Amino acid sequence: MLRIISTVMLLCLSLTAKAELEAVDIYSQKQLSQLIRNNQYLQRVKADDCQLVQDIEARAEVLKEPLYQFLWGEMLNTGTCVNTDLKRGMTLVADSAKQGLAEAMYRLASYHDKGELVIQNKDKAMKYALPAAYSGYIPAQMLLVKLFIEDIGSPVDYETGYRLLHNNTFDSQHTKQQAEHLLQQLATKMPVSAVKRAERGY
Repeated sequence: MLRIISTVMLLCLSLTAKAELEAVDIYSQKQLSQLIRNNQYLQRVKADDCQLVQDIEARAEVLKEPLYQFLWGEMLNTGTCVNTDLKRGMTLVADSAKQGLAEAMYRLASYHDKGELVIQNKDKAMKYALPAAYSGYIPAQMLLVKLFIEDIGSPVDYETGYRLLHNNTFDSQHTKQQAEHLLQQLATKMPVSAVKRAERGY
């Protein structure tokens, strides 16, 4: 009987130690930024068995760190590991954007462009896409050019939008081809001289 109890105790201790070893650490700023840029942030939170919900909430709500405001806001918007709360979620993403996080500005631009979670408003999409594009964020630059092609925004800014995207670097051939296709369409709405200046980078 004692032998059985000892075996059970050892098994429990082993499982406890294993659970402690598998505890998930909070993401570093660099790690979280990469997850967001690769659009893997929500999948990662779920893959970590939602262990970090309280830590993420604290960094967003108390410390007001923009990356975590964005992550927590998107978790609330999508119901990832928590109950959906669109009002709070959108407020947090907007707070993150106000702190200058390009990914948050792009996400808001995308929501308004598609009419997802909000009433479609291309002008608001432009409002958020423009500063995010200036920061060098390629998805925002591509959305900006798409909006210009749709005649949203001022033709005065076409050259700037073209220059930003044309002179960026791309981490995949697919993204590069998408950018080239968008630029070809925008070029048809611009004077040849403006296209050439934009391609030179000034």
